[in-house]
Amino acid sequence: MKRRRFVQKTALGMSALSFTGPIAYGKGVPVSPLYEFNLNYAPHLGMFKNLAGVDPIDEINFMADQGFTAFEDNGMRMRDVALQEQMAKTMADRNMQMGVFVAHEIYWKEPNLASGNEALREKFLEEILASIEVAKRVNAKWMTVVPGHSDLRLNRAYQTANVIETLKRACDVLEPHGLVMVLEPLNFRDHPGLFLQESPQAYEICKAVDSPSCKILFDIYHQQIQEGNLIPNIDNCWDEIGYFQIGDNPGRNEPTTGEINYKNVFKHIHSKGYTGVLGMEHGNSINGKEGELAVIEAYKKVDAFH
Repeated sequence: MKRRRFVQKTALGMSALSFTGPIAYGKGVPVSPLYEFNLNYAPHLGMFKNLAGVDPIDEINFMADQGFTAFEDNGMRMRDVALQEQMAKTMADRNMQMGVFVAHEIYWKEPNLASGNEALREKFLEEILASIEVAKRVNAKWMTVVPGHSDLRLNRAYQTANVIETLKRACDVLEPHGLVMVLEPLNFRDHPGLFLQESPQAYEICKAVDSPSCKILFDIYHQQIQEGNLIPNIDNCWDEIGYFQIGDNPGRNEPTTGEINYKNVFKHIHSKGYTGVLGMEHGNSINGKEGELAVIEAYKKVDAFH
């Protein structure tokens, strides 16, 4: 009998938080049996550092051992090539999808893409070009793009036109490789002054760019704060959504810790036939191993929608 099936059979029904005969992972750490999730939730590095250790490869393996079928890493672009290759191999060996990484420098305090500044546009396009090589190396399909701060000296319509023109140029280099940049609207409270804040705004831009390489990153945490009305907005944006990210509000921690009914949201996304990745871009509500186990249990709870 294969080891994974043996572990599943002998550990069936055991809770990750209370064991009568614990399964050991790594240095004798008890973990839950492998769980088959309905959706491709993607943890990030550091989320399970107390259970798995700080080595990225150990942590990716730990994620796979819990049943997670995807992984995301905002900082992948800045990692050493050797580590990128090692992480990619581990994901391939464990049959995990690579989620998003951030494709470029984000301008949090000053305008770049909205301004129409040609030098800043060329810098962005150079970074997108470099990110193509990263995406190929780690078998990624999606990369996050944030247009940066608003240019308060320009009419909103001019800013929108500037962003659309830049994204069209980026699509010219992404399309031949089958890669997708996903535009992330960010909420006004955590990131005041950014150009892209709302899902309808992102939808309008994607329709104007009109490319399979430009889609929406619908971050449920950000959009709950910015606009609420989550399921109807997901439906309205559906044909332009390429990726989801997760976080409860308030606190930006795991589902079940805030006001969002994630069981219903995930059930709806699943019912629409979504097969992409949902990035777990949030913190842990409880520190240490207990908190890491609580994250795993929270996802089992909200994923059990049948």
